[in-house]
Amino acid sequence: MANKKKGLGRGIDALFDVPDFEKEVDRNDERVQLIDLTEIRPNPYQPRRHFDEDALKELAASITVSGVLQPIILRQSSVKGYEIIAGERRFRASKLAGKETIPAIIRELDEEVMMQVAILENLQREDLTSLEEAEAYNMMMDKLSMTQEKVAEKLGKSRSYIANHLRLLSLPEEVKELVQVGNLSNGQARTLLGLKDKTKIKKLAKRAVKEKLTVRQLEHLVSLANQNPKDKATKPQAKTKSVYIRKSEELLTDKFGTSVVIREKGDQGKIEIEYVSPDDLNRILEDLDIDLDA
Repeated sequence: MANKKKGLGRGIDALFDVPDFEKEVDRNDERVQLIDLTEIRPNPYQPRRHFDEDALKELAASITVSGVLQPIILRQSSVKGYEIIAGERRFRASKLAGKETIPAIIRELDEEVMMQVAILENLQREDLTSLEEAEAYNMMMDKLSMTQEKVAEKLGKSRSYIANHLRLLSLPEEVKELVQVGNLSNGQARTLLGLKDKTKIKKLAKRAVKEKLTVRQLEHLVSLANQNPKDKATKPQAKTKSVYIRKSEELLTDKFGTSVVIREKGDQGKIEIEYVSPDDLNRILEDLDIDLDA
C-alpha cells in the first residue's frame, strides 16, 4: 500500500479561518435532517480518489447495527440536490449498508470555502496517496491562485516537500496508476523522474514493480540509463560512492525537490542539479537565494 503520511498537526480553522464542520451545532437555524441518499453527490473538489473498501465495509456494518451517529454536512447544490461538505465516507458506507436516507446538516457555503474544506479536511488525514496529496496541492495553487511558497506556508510544510509531490503529476498516466494503488512508492516515482529519456519511464516503472526493486537499485538503473553510450565505452567504471556522498545526494534531492548527483574527482568534484522546465529552474534558483535581476 502507499506510504502513510503524517497529518498537518493543525485544524482547518487555523489555516484558512473556516469553521469546524464536525463540532456540535448550537445555532438555532440549523437542525439535523434525514436526506435521501439519491439527492446527494460528492464534493466536486474532493481530492481523494481511493476509498479503502475494507474500511467502508466495516463502517457499513456498524451503520447497519447502530446507524449514522454523526450527521454529515451538506450544502444546497446550484444544480440539483445537495453536495457533501464533510462526511463522504459515511455517505458511501450508508449506501453500501442499503440505507435510503442519512442524517445531515445543511449549510450555506461559497465555492472558495467549499474547496478549502474539501482539500484541508483530507490533507489532515493520514491515508491520502502521494498523488492525491499532489493533486490537492495543485488544486490549491490553481483554484485559489496560490504559489508553492504560500501552500507550504499554509500547511506548515517545506517548499521542497510541496515541489516533490507536484513533480509526480508529470508522470505518465500508467505510472501514476501504479503509485495510486501503492505498487510504486513515492521515492521510486521521484527516482523515475530523474530519467533524461522520459520515454523510458513506463518500462522502468513496470520493471521496478515486477522485480520489487528498492529505491537504491532503481537509482542505479536510472544512473546507467542516463549515461551517454560513448561515455560507457571510453570511461572506466566509476567507483562505488561512499555512504557520505550518497547521503549528501539524498539530502540535496530533498532540499531542491529534484534529482541531484555528486560526481567525485579526487578531493574535488561537482554537483549536478536537474531541472525539468524553465519554471523549475527558477524555483531552484530561488531556493539558492539567487536573484537574476540583481
